[in-house]
Amino acid sequence: MFADSLVKLLRESGFFNLTWQSLIMFVLSFVLIYLAIVKKFEPLLLLPIAFGMLLANLPLVDLMAAPADADGVGGLLYYLYLGVKKGVYPSLIFLGIGAMTDFGPLIARPSSLLMGAGAQFGIAVAFIIAISLGFAPQEAGSIAIIGGADGPTAIYLTSRLAPHLLAPIAIAAYSYMALIPMIQPPVMRLLTTEKERKIKMTQMRTVSKLERICFPIIVTLFCVLLLPSVAPLIGMLMLGNLFKESGVVERLSETVQNALINIVTIFLGTTVGATAFGENFLRPQTLGIIALGLIAFVFSTVGGLVIGKVMCLLTGGKINPLIGSAGVSAVPMAARVAQVEGQKANPANYLLMFAMGPNVAGVIGSAVAAGILLTLFA
Repeated sequence: MFADSLVKLLRESGFFNLTWQSLIMFVLSFVLIYLAIVKKFEPLLLLPIAFGMLLANLPLVDLMAAPADADGVGGLLYYLYLGVKKGVYPSLIFLGIGAMTDFGPLIARPSSLLMGAGAQFGIAVAFIIAISLGFAPQEAGSIAIIGGADGPTAIYLTSRLAPHLLAPIAIAAYSYMALIPMIQPPVMRLLTTEKERKIKMTQMRTVSKLERICFPIIVTLFCVLLLPSVAPLIGMLMLGNLFKESGVVERLSETVQNALINIVTIFLGTTVGATAFGENFLRPQTLGIIALGLIAFVFSTVGGLVIGKVMCLLTGGKINPLIGSAGVSAVPMAARVAQVEGQKANPANYLLMFAMGPNVAGVIGSAVAAGILLTLFA
């Protein structure tokens, strides 16, 4: 009797039901945990994503299981994942980002919008390649948005267009964002001359409080009237920024910058990681997505740099083209990389605030690109 009970216990344990897919996914989650903790690669999201991946591949746990019927009970992560599925978490992340973002450099130099737009070039390139490789338009659009270097936008769009690709796209997006200091500098040095990298830019004008308050309102009206599908992202981004710039709702601004965005980040990362089931994740298609994401990211950097070089030429050498590389949406890491490369060429060069203009323009640009893809393929 005791032996039978012991055998039954072992057969119904997770150890007895482990598969090779589960073991590989465990190893992948360990690698991501290592990168998040030791290498500090986007740890705020990579760590919960990695642990969510671990939880999802534990046998017999079914944390992502849907309820069997209307009266049934699903897994814990199934209910938390509804915030991703319904587009709630990415929009709330944008609310927090808006409250933490200073659009002053963009307002002071509106031409930065051109570099932010140019840095979406990688999205178009990756989309065309993905279509040529046989991906459906919805899948191609979700893969291509990795080039915007905006994790919440990639998650939002993919949850709408191709939810079955959410895990590899999210992991690729955040991994490449973390690798910006390694990916961008070679491209920046390849496409710019030493003379261009040495260019010192003049001081920007002071932006008034009225301009700062009007900016989120005007951007919301223009973008949402143009692309109604972008309302959740742009609307929340600009609401958060209005909280910050109004100066009359400090409590709300502090809440969305800290408590709210931290809570949502935990739920978002964990549930996105939990979509990485071994049976679906371990396919050749995943490697293709990761490769296409890198192509998108590189060509987005190229697009921003090319627009920067054109503006440098048109202004008679007053704009350092390096700041164009910051047109990708990874705030403020891309701007810091432009600053570092500029100082390598000229130690007296301070490009950070100038690069923040294209950088925050990229946040708007990636959201608009997502809105276009949603309008065309949703």
